[in-house]
Amino acid sequence: MEKQFLYDIIEDHAPSIIALSDQIWELSELSMEEYRSAEYYCQLLEQEGFQVQRQLCGIPTAFSGQFGSGSPRIGILGEFDALSGLSQQAGSTQRQCVTEGGNGQGCGHNLLGAGAFGAALAIKKALEAGKLQGTVIFYGCPGEEGCAGKTFMARDGMFRDLDAALTWHPGDTNEIKVGASAACIQVEYSFQGLAAHAANDPYNGRSALDAVELMHVGVQFLREHMPPNSSIHYSITDGGGVSPNVVQAGAKTIFMVRGETVRKAKALLKRVDNIAKGAALMTDTQVTSRQLDGTASTVGNQVLEQVMYENLNQAPIPVYTEAERTYAHALRQTFQPELPGELTKTNPSVRRFVLRETENGQRDINDFIMPYVPCWDYSPGSTDVGDVSWLTPTAQFTTATWVSGSPGHSWQNVSIGRTSIAHKGMLQAAKILAGTAWDLMTNPALLAKAKEEFAVSAAEGYDCPIGPEVIPGPQQ
Repeated sequence: MEKQFLYDIIEDHAPSIIALSDQIWELSELSMEEYRSAEYYCQLLEQEGFQVQRQLCGIPTAFSGQFGSGSPRIGILGEFDALSGLSQQAGSTQRQCVTEGGNGQGCGHNLLGAGAFGAALAIKKALEAGKLQGTVIFYGCPGEEGCAGKTFMARDGMFRDLDAALTWHPGDTNEIKVGASAACIQVEYSFQGLAAHAANDPYNGRSALDAVELMHVGVQFLREHMPPNSSIHYSITDGGGVSPNVVQAGAKTIFMVRGETVRKAKALLKRVDNIAKGAALMTDTQVTSRQLDGTASTVGNQVLEQVMYENLNQAPIPVYTEAERTYAHALRQTFQPELPGELTKTNPSVRRFVLRETENGQRDINDFIMPYVPCWDYSPGSTDVGDVSWLTPTAQFTTATWVSGSPGHSWQNVSIGRTSIAHKGMLQAAKILAGTAWDLMTNPALLAKAKEEFAVSAAEGYDCPIGPEVIPGPQQ
């Protein structure tokens, strides 16, 4: 098989791909603060002969590595940011922090970026060998966890010149991602009042904390009147201090508003804005808002999904040792995935979980391929891959780098993320990405068909969820 050339390249470079993943796991830098991680990638790309561009779109940790010339132009999307509070000892089956309050790769982005890099490297070697023609571009996309780096890149026109964009994500199944995810807009509300002694003269104070709490109450009442497939989440980032005998003069809260489309999310956000204004009126305080980021809904492409599924079946599935299976079984005992009966009837993701549980004997590692069923399936979560999907045909998949049913953003994912189980799933993903790119670069008719579908599905055009005034950067 011709694609064996790609597989061999990935296996030959497996030590350096794994070292890259483990280094990013070790650094575990937060969104838009991945300075060392980004530079590590850039240096590695330069060593491998890619033309590197740093600080894309004015973002210090966004970069690209390009090789080749002409069409087709295939983009490979990589991520590398971590999550706060998830520091965890690698390979442990108990909650063991390495650094108290430290960060951890709870979403597996160390694997995501390294696997994508491995695929880009294999395609580059195929271009050098004359087996392929065109251009491969590895995109270092920062800040997926709450800062939406790809959205800022998309707003500035990046990805529009691609013929297709490919990516993957660590998961607990070998599966093609289908359907759409939610659009999301994140806004910080700052209330300003007047400080006063809470006992002696509270009547002279104007409590910003009261305003925040009233805003939260108002949003709770709004939930009954939201459109289907909408959701709202929040956090209080500044309660005004720790002294209860002070009328708090300043307080801040962040709201995350999701909807089926950017237009619906923006409409719901207007109602949240009005609630904030009402809370300020009730407390005689002032409120200002600042949008932090946003993501668009995803546009699926069944042509690309089918090609990915064929490559998912072609690439070898990892073989696990007895020690790996013993570890996976012990890790899986640290959580209890309860599945209420009625929920399984309506929730597609839960139905898929039930499928793999009932048909595969309570496996600790899902070492099989989930069937591909082209359909419209709505995920309540959000991803900035959605913004890319409005600019070029885009597809993504998961491989089993985690144990079956593992909770998202969990210490369990951090623990397994630097083990041989995760490394095997990552190398498998690199082969699937590289194989998909091979098919697109050797079959112009296939790529043309994907573009035809994209022209229809994305005909209404990209509605960017962030305006020019929104500045990329850490939220705090």
